[in-house]
Amino acid sequence: MFPALGQKGNVSDHSPTSFSGARPEFARSFDPWRETPRKSIVILLVSVFLFFTTVGFTNDIMVLGRTPSLRFVLAVLISGGCAIVYAIAAISLRAKSWKIILPLLALQIAVMSLLTNLLPNLPQPIPLNAAAVGRVETRMILDSIAILAAVSLGYAGFFHVSVKEALRYVQTRTEKAELESEMAAARQVQQVILPGSHQSIPGYVVDSIYKPAREVGGDFFQVLPVDDTGLLFVIGDVSGKGLPAAMLVSMVVGAIRAVAEETHDPVVLLRKLNSGLAGRTSDGFVTALAAFFANDGRVTLANAGHLSPYLDGQDFELPGALPLGINGGGHHPAITLELPAGSRLTFLSDGVVEAQNASGELFGFDRAKLISTQSAAAIVDAAVQFGQADDITAVTIERRATS
Repeated sequence: MFPALGQKGNVSDHSPTSFSGARPEFARSFDPWRETPRKSIVILLVSVFLFFTTVGFTNDIMVLGRTPSLRFVLAVLISGGCAIVYAIAAISLRAKSWKIILPLLALQIAVMSLLTNLLPNLPQPIPLNAAAVGRVETRMILDSIAILAAVSLGYAGFFHVSVKEALRYVQTRTEKAELESEMAAARQVQQVILPGSHQSIPGYVVDSIYKPAREVGGDFFQVLPVDDTGLLFVIGDVSGKGLPAAMLVSMVVGAIRAVAEETHDPVVLLRKLNSGLAGRTSDGFVTALAAFFANDGRVTLANAGHLSPYLDGQDFELPGALPLGINGGGHHPAITLELPAGSRLTFLSDGVVEAQNASGELFGFDRAKLISTQSAAAIVDAAVQFGQADDITAVTIERRATS
């Protein structure tokens, strides 16, 4: 998440390795073996086995019970066992399951033919005496009972799994709907606490775009006018993704606004934020860069692990420092500059430089520097088109040219 705690030069622009936490966990394709409870899988496969053992019993009925015992047992086991493999292949490979099913079916037929040759049917006594007729009747009754039992148990297993999975599906859909509702509420909260895309403050023009990787994200920024003296600007990124990150963002933004009522000194603001966040970020951390833009063009900046800004398309390096919420942090040296009329500072989140294309190449600092003179919308669009992997924020603050 934090390449070099505010430094640009230590990260390769074309390294295929993403920074820690850069790539969000996008929606996974459905994996039935991972998503379905193991008990349901076992019952389903046992049911398939029982249902298809009837093939062996049926073959025995067709030859009036003259199947040798060893071949009869092997036929039952092979029929049921192959059916399990067919089921696994169909569930796992779906449209490509024929690549396993057809060769296995051919092998099954070949094995059964071989067994028939090695263990031929027992001879039928002619004429049938009473004992032989009784033996055939007993064998047929046993085969029929076995078929009824196998089919009944198999259907019972199918029914159990169907009902169980239907109930689980309803529960999952309900939980998903509740989560979507919570995410929608969180998204509305973020829309309220983040500034508008264009703000005009005496002496300055602020242009900003925020593009979360999910419904809600972990980037934040605040543009707070300070009476008639200038504006206070804070940009940052919390560790983590999704709703937990969004909740932490809400807490951080609330803390920024509260501290901003006491001071507009970036160093003091970051120190107070660090004290307030210590032990409250669940082992996470928060990068933040604070800057006060005075009406006369004097800009004071302090950094807590965030990316350094660009000044008129050139690197403007800030001293590295630990992010907020980390033990041992709290020291954030300030740098002051004179921002000429018509000049601007461009602030980015790491989602810009960590944008990653299909081949694994990062957008990188070189590309970010080249487009840093463009509008916030153009910068964000370039990163998104390259391949968004994280929340993306771009904010430009330009000092108005004197008339």
